[in-house]
Amino acid sequence: MSIYIDKRLRADQFRQRLAAAMQERDTTQSGLARSIGVDRSTISQLLKDKGARLPNAQVVGACAAALGVSADWLLSLTDRPEQAADILANALTLTEAPRALVDQQIFDWHREAEGYKIRHVPAGLPDMLKTQDMLEWEYSPHLGRTTEQAIGASQDRLNWMRASPSDYEIALPLHELSAFATGTGYYDGLPKALRQSQLDHLSTLTAQLYPRLRLYLFDARRLFSAPVTVFGPLLAVLYLGRNYLAFRDKERVESFTTHFDNLVRQSTVTARELPDHAQALRDTLT
Repeated sequence: MSIYIDKRLRADQFRQRLAAAMQERDTTQSGLARSIGVDRSTISQLLKDKGARLPNAQVVGACAAALGVSADWLLSLTDRPEQAADILANALTLTEAPRALVDQQIFDWHREAEGYKIRHVPAGLPDMLKTQDMLEWEYSPHLGRTTEQAIGASQDRLNWMRASPSDYEIALPLHELSAFATGTGYYDGLPKALRQSQLDHLSTLTAQLYPRLRLYLFDARRLFSAPVTVFGPLLAVLYLGRNYLAFRDKERVESFTTHFDNLVRQSTVTARELPDHAQALRDTLT
């Protein structure tokens, strides 16, 4: 809903914001006048006139463009001085997503959000909960001879994430863990012994780290989620395969947060039940 502002107050705010933008850009009255094609006296009048009149749209738009701010901000229609293109650029970014355990961008986002709750829907089993053998089986085809070094380097980052003061909530499709246990789909060819040790590890780790780390299983037949991570109130990141799509505007972050919280509320296996559920799957492999 729009908030009504008295025209005299709006005119006064226009003068204040125009002067602030000029100071920020280190622009003189003469310099701004040359930039927008008017006399210096016109700029002087804009800054000193104590009346309730505002300049015409062409002058406001020209001043905004020359000073790198939005016309809406000059007219007190918004409190954000950035131009629309800049707001969009800051709110939405597309970055590469290399095939790696913890790439630098993801690690930087985790450090930025340290202390906030991190909500995560992974593309598969969460890397931070995998055994060394599981990581080697999964990443060797992609990392080749550098697998051991890459896993060693990433282990420090995984350990940092585990020790971070952030709370972690992870929501995983129920069928993902079932497919892992049976060695089907993506996990076809994964040795039985490796699956057993991974399920033991998952059961032990989720019990040890609870409640700071909570893993939920949701039924993908009733609910759907693309891989996404919400870093507190700061940003939400969609995983697109080769790229990350990152949102920083408040409305989108809140929307992804609501989506994730719904997965947790409707989970089939709760975080408290997860250790026993993983152990039960492990017992079926004996």
